[in-house]
Amino acid sequence: MISPSSTPSPELLTRMIMAGQGKVPADLVIRDVGLLDVITGAVNVTDIAIVADRIVGAHGAYEGRAIVDGAGRYAVPGFIDTHLHIESSLVTPLEFDRCVLPHGVTTVLCDPHEIANVLGAEGISYFLDSAERTIMDVRVNLSSCVPATSFETAGAQLEIDDLLPFRDHPKVVGLAEMMNFPGVLNADPGIIAKLAAFQNGHIDGHAPLLLGQALNGYLAAGIRTDHEATSAAEAREKLAKGMAILIREGSVSKDLEALAEILDENTSSFVALCTDDRNPLDIAEEGHLDSSIRRLIAMGRPLHHVYRAASHSAARIFGLRDRGLVAPGWRADIVLVDNLETCRVSDVIAAGRLVTPDLFDRRGSVEPVGLRSMQARPVNAEAFVTAPKPGQNRVPVIGVKPGLILTFREEASLAVTDKGLQPDLDADVIKLAVIERHGKNGNIGRSFVTGFGLKRGAIASSVGHDSHNITVVGADDADMALAVNRLIELGGGFVTADNGKVTAELALPIAGLMSLKSFEDVAQDLRLLRDAAKALGCILPEPFLQVAFLALPVIPHLKMTDRGLFDVDRFDFVS
Repeated sequence: MISPSSTPSPELLTRMIMAGQGKVPADLVIRDVGLLDVITGAVNVTDIAIVADRIVGAHGAYEGRAIVDGAGRYAVPGFIDTHLHIESSLVTPLEFDRCVLPHGVTTVLCDPHEIANVLGAEGISYFLDSAERTIMDVRVNLSSCVPATSFETAGAQLEIDDLLPFRDHPKVVGLAEMMNFPGVLNADPGIIAKLAAFQNGHIDGHAPLLLGQALNGYLAAGIRTDHEATSAAEAREKLAKGMAILIREGSVSKDLEALAEILDENTSSFVALCTDDRNPLDIAEEGHLDSSIRRLIAMGRPLHHVYRAASHSAARIFGLRDRGLVAPGWRADIVLVDNLETCRVSDVIAAGRLVTPDLFDRRGSVEPVGLRSMQARPVNAEAFVTAPKPGQNRVPVIGVKPGLILTFREEASLAVTDKGLQPDLDADVIKLAVIERHGKNGNIGRSFVTGFGLKRGAIASSVGHDSHNITVVGADDADMALAVNRLIELGGGFVTADNGKVTAELALPIAGLMSLKSFEDVAQDLRLLRDAAKALGCILPEPFLQVAFLALPVIPHLKMTDRGLFDVDRFDFVS
């Protein structure tokens, strides 16, 4: 299932060999650059010679048809994001390519899980078609859990027979994050069929807080990686049991600080980096994997081991045997940085090509899909009336904390009027609803959430992991209805409403997940949305993706789906 980026013809292979010896000019030479050896930590000033997409020479002097001046700079292997959902960047794969490649990310391993939950196999085909046009190497892990659970309404269902036609596609690496760990541990036949079909390839893990013998059973299925560890102790147990740890730092899930201590001289070959979900505004303000690298180094992690985790270790963990080193015979994915400690990227070479704006212009285009996926019907304020249960004095409330997709179970005593249970703004308890949007049943799940800080208005999102129904939080029923109805008109997206007016919006018409705009325009719209959320009193730095994860019933502890409030620890609805 793992294929090299290209197989050279005998003639090209001959030219590579000759150029490596300096007998013929290379296509491209990076001259007088400080080459970081991510294995030993040594830095040597050298030329780097490239023919086609392959490095053919280093630690010597070379002539080339094109020259890049590397004097005063450093060369490191291209960065590999080992787990992400491109949909969560809110832009198309081609725009994501243009956004992230200049940050040094030359390979990504994506799971098109979000679009697959809306469109099924059509969504996976769209990603594979896009991956064949991007400049960065986009590899795909096939979505293993569509839908993620049976406790919510998704737009599609993928069984093993739906995945097998994609298994041998040259861009496919293996099976994506196996989120349904109860299904693994209970040997669910559908889950077993998927695991069995990928035993000879990579199987990505997803096992938050799973430890002890239950973890052993999960790993016995051949699962090799996890990006859900949120503490060093959890990560160390998983490392001890042969699991590679992917340190995640995204827009919402920020685990780098908690996990940094596990990355050292002993573990760096078994640790890699990922973002999972990171939007263009955060990328513009902070960076991508380059941000994680500079932060880890600033926290005292050994420099060349950090760069190793970001490249060579990532490649080895996922079986990409042709990349991860700047050395003869390896794929020419190279990042030039002005300073190793701060990881400030100044040039990128992707598969032997210097990344310039015109390189992106030559890629062509891919037709968008899912432009009519929004099937929800308009709602009114009465849709959010939440009736108390007989004899109920206190109600369960989802607790949200910044930087975590883990949520917590809390309780609150709420006033009751003729319009049902009321939010308590002084106690930061507001309403929460999830509205089925695939046109299947019209379900609306209702509950309460704390941690947003809203004093008025509403925030609505059609990004609602994993089934991507409409999730709305708010202090006012009428504003909640206004935000939801505007979102339906847009075909999906983010909307804020305040005092009967829409105050900011971002349309995401591609499956209700991705914009047709440039990443620069999306970043600007996100700035306006963030400001609008703050005007409502929101205290979360990234409220929109935080809203999106309220409906994710495979992440502890309390979540909300269109079918009701869900206790992830019991894996059942709250009675």
